Amino acid sequence: MPPGCGILWGYESLHGRERADFPDISALLRGHIHTKIIRDNYHDVLKVANSIQRGVVPGALIMGKLGSHARQNSLAKALSAMGVLKIHLFLVDYLADKGMRRRIHKALNTGEAMNALARAIFFGKHGEFRERVLQDQLQRASALNIVINTISVWNTIYLAQAIEVLKENGAVDESLLSHVFPLGWAHINFLGEYHFDDNQVSP
Repeated sequence: MPPGCGILWGYESLHGRERADFPDISALLRGHIHTKIIRDNYHDVLKVANSIQRGVVPGALIMGKLGSHARQNSLAKALSAMGVLKIHLFLVDYLADKGMRRRIHKALNTGEAMNALARAIFFGKHGEFRERVLQDQLQRASALNIVINTISVWNTIYLAQAIEVLKENGAVDESLLSHVFPLGWAHINFLGEYHFDDNQVSP
């Protein structure tokens, strides 16, 4: 399939449908897709896509050239319209496919769990970089990633051992294991422990 054909074919499957055909989401439907400019410039779009795919021209260079014009040319407008069309087709799939929504929410929950762990670790200066030098900021960010990865590896090892113990007792629903992530930290003491010996305190 040539690059971009799937977008137009996806549109054709919806072409001619009216808002009344989608009563549950009709209030969300706005505007229209500029299909004419897509069709008029479709072959140029394929040429650009082919050049990028073959590595003849970097995508960043093409986008820079298109964005350098004072007024958008027809090719830039066509690419923009195709982007809008792709987003709308994705939204249709998202609304229609319950399994797709679950997969996306699962990925989002994983990302949010990692962000929450990072915030819990990076508490000393309220999650802010105070260093003025970029290299110092990168070093702090790298150190944070190392700690996150260490916790993730530690949790993975001991979760695997815990699951094996539960399996031996027949107390594991394996269908639930895909929802387990090694990003919990309730069992980790970020503040450390301090012990003071009263006998060593000077009078």
